[in-house]
Amino acid sequence: MKDFFKYMMATICGIIVLTVVGILILSLTVAGMLAGSDVKVKAKENSVFVLKMNGTVDERCEGAGPLDVLLSSADMEMMGLDDILEAIRKARDEENIKGIYIEGGVTTFDAPATAQQIRDALLDFKKSGKWVYAYADQMLQASYYVLSAADSLFLNKTGMIDFKGLGGKGYYLTGLYEKLGIKYQCARVGKYKSAVESVTRKDMSEADREQREALWNGIWQQWTRQMADSRKVTAQQLDELASDSIMLFACVDNYKTSGLIDRAIYPDEMKRVVCRKMGLNDDESVNKLFLEDMLNLKPEKKEKKRGGQVAVYYAYGEIVDEVMSNFYGGSTILGNKVVDDLQLLAKDDAVKALVLRVNSPGGSAVASEQIWHALQQLKLKKPVVVSMGGLAASGGYMISCGANYIIAEPSTVTGSIGIFGLVPNFSALVTDKLGVTWDGASTNAYTDYETNLVFGPDNSKEMQYLQSYTDRGYDNFISLVAQGRGMTKEQVNEIAQGRVWLATDAIGINLVDQLGSLNDAVAKAAELAHLDEYHPVSYPAKKDWLEELVSEQQQKSYLNGQLRQLLGEFYEPIMQLRLDQQRSCLQARLPYTVKIQ
Repeated sequence: MKDFFKYMMATICGIIVLTVVGILILSLTVAGMLAGSDVKVKAKENSVFVLKMNGTVDERCEGAGPLDVLLSSADMEMMGLDDILEAIRKARDEENIKGIYIEGGVTTFDAPATAQQIRDALLDFKKSGKWVYAYADQMLQASYYVLSAADSLFLNKTGMIDFKGLGGKGYYLTGLYEKLGIKYQCARVGKYKSAVESVTRKDMSEADREQREALWNGIWQQWTRQMADSRKVTAQQLDELASDSIMLFACVDNYKTSGLIDRAIYPDEMKRVVCRKMGLNDDESVNKLFLEDMLNLKPEKKEKKRGGQVAVYYAYGEIVDEVMSNFYGGSTILGNKVVDDLQLLAKDDAVKALVLRVNSPGGSAVASEQIWHALQQLKLKKPVVVSMGGLAASGGYMISCGANYIIAEPSTVTGSIGIFGLVPNFSALVTDKLGVTWDGASTNAYTDYETNLVFGPDNSKEMQYLQSYTDRGYDNFISLVAQGRGMTKEQVNEIAQGRVWLATDAIGINLVDQLGSLNDAVAKAAELAHLDEYHPVSYPAKKDWLEELVSEQQQKSYLNGQLRQLLGEFYEPIMQLRLDQQRSCLQARLPYTVKIQ
């Protein structure tokens, strides 16, 4: 008994010590955040901006939350496109920064247009007469596309470039569900609306193959032209290399002889190359500024906010009716919150025009229409311009179509004007295999139609109801597009049908007004508001570190990241199955993801 109490007291003391140590570490971390959150950085003479491209680039990043700082691995980062573009712009305008050194790695972009915007920013930076050098141990396709804009491109002597073109295969789960006794029932409008095919077919439909090939070929043609121009080769040469990419793996020298890189070197040699470019001796240190430093860079002269305010409202992620639960860490556009925000911007007399920055594959048809309606109310008071980022498809296009003007990046994925409803039926699993049966009483024929849809062996009548609801949703969708784009419903239906379009093609069928950047959209909004002087302000404001600390979304983001690392390639299909149970029945959503590496 004496030993029992001794060990028990030792355990209690150990817990107390660990708790005290944990509180101390957390306090020091918080103190560091407080100390560093408002620190302004000044660029020293002869500095270089070091941009580490290793991680995931999304439209906008709230920054590393406390859980990320304390628990996540340091070699993979979440980066915001807006932060990267701002940092490159500041580096261009800061006279003490002489160049940009990009340290490449395994980078995932949320869409091809995201990679293109970074590349365009680097090309604009070079127009200032400053230099861009890039180095990587390995480069995947999209990373190489971005890094090819550099003046000089270096690869590790044992490195590789995954240069193979664009595209890939998707998963089809119908065979698995047949074995489990589960059948997915769908109601859809639009022959190209293929979002349901992964659970209703065992292979790709010809309509889906047609739109995917058009999409990837269009982006690849853009990319090869741009890469060829930077690397002083021809687009045909690059296309042939991609078709014979096995040759590139045979020897690292093949990357240089083919024109893909300038030199293969070891990392320590790269440091000397940068030193010489900066006019330093090999043993001298380079004044470096990283992404976080650039965001806190203090300008020589404080810029005065001139003229009227152009609000830039970021709407990125899946459009949802309510907050997604159970570890979903992705960005979402919460319908009722966006509506509330837009109503406040409509009442704000300081805001003279709105730019809606859309990067969304769509989602809930109901939430999408509510946002569309709020924009129409706002448009009665001030002009609305849409800037399309990586994606503005399906529900993402629905919220865009009513704007005064639409500007898209050349490789924006848009269109997908269609609706689908998807409901699983478990009767073969629950009744035939598990022996569970259903019975009951009701006042009317379809009182319990939801249960019959999911568990009934014969639900043809209920599926007619769902199809009728879907037809109504599609008719409403094309009506909104017709109203916003000045077309007839027949004209919209001809180019709709759930078809996905590349922006360069969408401009020719009146889905888009102009190809251009977010800055072009801000300028257009100011023009429509008759502003001679203007300044953009971003909405919603980013969370500070304390908000991140108590944010449920931050906790989900961390857990989501751990699940992604654990499950690897199985993460997407498993998560989609879980999320399908939370999504509303009627969906205006892109048929597939277009994340690219």
